[in-house]
Amino acid sequence: MKREFLYLGVLAALLAAFPAFAGPYALSVATLILYFAYTGQAWNVMMGFAGQLSLGHALYVGVAGYVAGGLFYHYETPPLLGLILAILACTAFGLLIGFLAFRFRISGVYFALLTIAFAEFTRIGFDHLDWFGGPGGMFLKVAQRDAWDVLNFRGPPLMYYYAMLLLTGLALAGCWLLLKSKAGFYWQAIRENEEAAQALGINVFRWKMAAVAISSAMTAVSGVFFAFYYNNLFPEQIFNISRSIEIILGPIIGGVGTLFGPILGAAVLTLLSDGITESIAALGWEVPGVKQVFYGVVLLAVVMFLPNGIWPALARKLGLRK
Repeated sequence: MKREFLYLGVLAALLAAFPAFAGPYALSVATLILYFAYTGQAWNVMMGFAGQLSLGHALYVGVAGYVAGGLFYHYETPPLLGLILAILACTAFGLLIGFLAFRFRISGVYFALLTIAFAEFTRIGFDHLDWFGGPGGMFLKVAQRDAWDVLNFRGPPLMYYYAMLLLTGLALAGCWLLLKSKAGFYWQAIRENEEAAQALGINVFRWKMAAVAISSAMTAVSGVFFAFYYNNLFPEQIFNISRSIEIILGPIIGGVGTLFGPILGAAVLTLLSDGITESIAALGWEVPGVKQVFYGVVLLAVVMFLPNGIWPALARKLGLRK
């Protein structure tokens, strides 16, 4: 345990000091890594802890981004208030999906298909909502600022980096506490054998609903960050299933159900895919879909050679796991 905290402290110090040595491009890549690490951790609560496979987490990213972004665009509502409303909206969506699925005993691949369906229905709905810009998208007002305007979540790239670093750290600490709590043990029991957990007296429906609510609420935060970081939202882009796949690839490759798996997976995927994309561009080649092909190759390699993910194997090498 002491060694784990030592490594974690060193990593935190390096990440905190990283902007002092990084250029604008490196800082943007690091911010993207932290974004996928945080969002992957949110998905990990539902799948890695409770065993409920969701392939529609882009739904929560999109709904949260549109709720907070729309209020800011039309009424200049502070992002913090927009964040609260976005969390409530995404939690409501998550509870609705969970209620329909778990009440009628929909699980496994059928639950995954249900999450895809809800994300697609929501995309179609936002495509026809002019208040949110419709298919033409919504563009938030951008002001170039060197100073940090935390109230309106406007500032230089450095502010967004530290905001995402803070969120990732809080998600890591929160998930650690969840795993050590009664909820964590109940979720693991449900994940391993739902019928046996029910027989032991665990209220399976309640605890699965709790996992969905927490996961959707956490994902809502990343959706609001996405809206104010990129300043544009398009239904076809943000609700697309490819967005959901990007979210889940980090935890799957890093290690589903582990605390550091989403972080490591996000770093490996983002660095390698970005490196390949930049290398191909430097050669003057145009290869459509190269990133998706790369994701498939990496996923195949991990499934074949490291079925539990990269982090469990690395943890054993570092002496963090027996």
